[in-house]
Amino acid sequence: MGQGLERIIQESVPGKQITIAHVIASPAPDIYDRLGLERREAIGILTISPYEASIIAADVAAKAADVGIGFLDRFTGSVVLLGDVQSVETALRAVCDMMRGRMGFTVVETTRS
Repeated sequence: MGQGLERIIQESVPGKQITIAHVIASPAPDIYDRLGLERREAIGILTISPYEASIIAADVAAKAADVGIGFLDRFTGSVVLLGDVQSVETALRAVCDMMRGRMGFTVVETTRS
């Protein structure tokens, strides 16, 4: 054991954060097929911790704009939104604003491709 080897134990401790907030405008049709999602004009992606906050995010998004919830996983914090580009952007903005302002989350800038 004393050969200079070091043992490192890493532990993930999630904070209150949104680490991905992204809009895919005009996704390739294959993306919808692979994910088993209804084809729409745009896809919005959120990754949130703590993971249970994804439920809150989905509710805020659905109330803020005409978007559908394509996927919600309270065990990984993933939320996928479907709709037209403007609605998806509005929904992501509403989620980020509420989580940052009212819940004290650290939030990334929303991106678009």
